Amino acid sequence: MGLASHYQRELLEAGCDEAGRGCLAGPVYAAAVVLPANFSHPLLNDSKKLSARQRDLLREVIEQEATAWTVAAIAPEVIDQINILQASWEAMHQAIGQLSIRPELLLIDGNRFRPYPDIPHVCMVKGDGRFASIAAASILAKTHRDAYMEQIAQDFPHYDWSQNKGYPTRKHREAILQHGLSPHHRLSFRQSPLPVQGSFFD
Repeated sequence: MGLASHYQRELLEAGCDEAGRGCLAGPVYAAAVVLPANFSHPLLNDSKKLSARQRDLLREVIEQEATAWTVAAIAPEVIDQINILQASWEAMHQAIGQLSIRPELLLIDGNRFRPYPDIPHVCMVKGDGRFASIAAASILAKTHRDAYMEQIAQDFPHYDWSQNKGYPTRKHREAILQHGLSPHHRLSFRQSPLPVQGSFFD
């Protein structure tokens, strides 16, 4: 069964999703996407269920065929100031605000959201596997963030960001223990339990 092309038909919808919330390093990204009515693509799905090659292919399709799309990012130092949940919402707000067309209803992936001024929203648990516009947003947020992490990985190769994209893999955690933190790491994760001996935030 494919993704639903819409939640309702009366209001212009934008799907919103984020990428990088569970990372130790790098920004959190969010995208907002307005798709044409009845848009579909055989590969379109939750970005986590796709290969990198499929995501890159779909990014091109979405950016060419979407009625409107935007991507926004919140830097690690801001994440540390306002926390990752608020930063994820702020990235979504920025993406929504930059759309060339103002949507009339926001479809939000997840179970909570900070309301955007004057636009109603509906939260969708696992929405990126249910609605095309949210899936499209998840793909844009993920591919734009991955491209950024691969870029900064060139200056910090020992963290293996080109592979782990900032997520807490064993190699990433061991590199932090050995080399310390980079300017791209989020200090607010010092309170998070990490499955490695010792704490690199002590």
